[in-house]
Amino acid sequence: MPRGRRGGRVSALEGGPEEEAPPVAAAVPSVLWASRLQPEAAAEQILLRGIFEIGRDSCDVVLSERALRWRPIQPERPAGFSNRPKSLKILLNPQSHKKEATQVYYKKVEPLLKIAGIKTDVTITEYEGHALSLLKECELQGFDGVVCVGGDGSASEVAHALLLRAQKNAGVETDSILTPVQAQLPLGVIPAGSTNVLAHSLHGVPHVVTATLHIIMGHVQPVDVCSFSTIGKLLRFGFSAMFGFGGRTLALAEKHRWMSPNQRRDFAVIKALAKLKPEDCEISFLPFKSSQDLQERRAQESPKSDCNEQWQMIQGQFLNISIMAIPCLCSVAPRGLAPNTRLNNGSMALIIARNTSRPEFIKHLKRYASLKNQFNFPFIETYTVEEVKVHPRNNTSAHNPEEEERPHETASENSFPWNVDGDLMEVASEVHVRLHPRLINLYGGSMEEMNDSKATCNCL
Repeated sequence: MPRGRRGGRVSALEGGPEEEAPPVAAAVPSVLWASRLQPEAAAEQILLRGIFEIGRDSCDVVLSERALRWRPIQPERPAGFSNRPKSLKILLNPQSHKKEATQVYYKKVEPLLKIAGIKTDVTITEYEGHALSLLKECELQGFDGVVCVGGDGSASEVAHALLLRAQKNAGVETDSILTPVQAQLPLGVIPAGSTNVLAHSLHGVPHVVTATLHIIMGHVQPVDVCSFSTIGKLLRFGFSAMFGFGGRTLALAEKHRWMSPNQRRDFAVIKALAKLKPEDCEISFLPFKSSQDLQERRAQESPKSDCNEQWQMIQGQFLNISIMAIPCLCSVAPRGLAPNTRLNNGSMALIIARNTSRPEFIKHLKRYASLKNQFNFPFIETYTVEEVKVHPRNNTSAHNPEEEERPHETASENSFPWNVDGDLMEVASEVHVRLHPRLINLYGGSMEEMNDSKATCNCL
């Protein structure tokens, strides 16, 4: 529609006789509007209609054969933006991936936040664990949310810090925690890492602008979180974990940080496959019943009550154990490492790869790049669970530092490497993993709504 400028032809007519516009906020078709003004106006031929600037207002102007009429346009307030943030705490990891996080934020994210009128306070993290120590003490009262610019490890560290802070504020003892308190602020994840599993699972694509727009519009999605603990001690909160091949691969990659991310990943995978060995483990798990039953049981249970549950146990030699509360979508697994779970369905996926030949295990890994049948192998078992306990039965079968090219190349002696959201966690004893439904809110849309939509565009 044409738009006039102040001082133009419409402005010159401003002082002339003006028809009073109807008190209607929304624009209506020209014929209906004319009929509301005068009965005979509906029969007039409209010569021009457009949006013009009159005074300081934008007006809907109609020029007919007999009259010039206009009325101010009053935009309707858009619905569905009740959670839109006004102020955000930004945590930026400059070391993520190819050290591109700073450029990603200041070139792609910050301009959009400024246009949206969102105030920001940016902190650039200087070392691993900096975000954790910062969020334990800093004042967050004036912020509506926290945004992490970085990879999966950075996002997981910030989520862990927000949950620890929530427990501290609520006076909850974290080492004996059964029902954690929900994080008080939502977390936004701007993907600037190498795999971006969390952002990919949230938005369907690891796209910086898409993630930023979800934050600006205040789209909040509750997400399930796992707690990882050993006897009498909380290790951390997280969204997914791998033990065995996945943990050992990450441990190798962490020892070669001087390589580029892609080279480091490929080197670690190849070397872990070359030295592929099973873990001798005992796995206990509590099968998933329903999310409502889980919440009710957690609200009433005591630290010793899980002895009465219907735990199942399997033993043997395992090449890899995956425990995932989110689908874990990524470029090498378009359906996700755990395609049968969701962001907040109250359950975890337990995926076990028993001992098999190296070629068969490689076939299984390659199958993740396909859209189906990645679990269609006799040595793969999948379960939907609420809790898992992984107990290594000896500390020498999994990895022996003496067998590596250099001592302590994969993990500390007498400990086992875990890959928790891309972060290395080394534990020497049993690890107990519990699921906590909807424990944190993340900025993002519902993947179920996207999948159910008939639209073919995947940009949002």
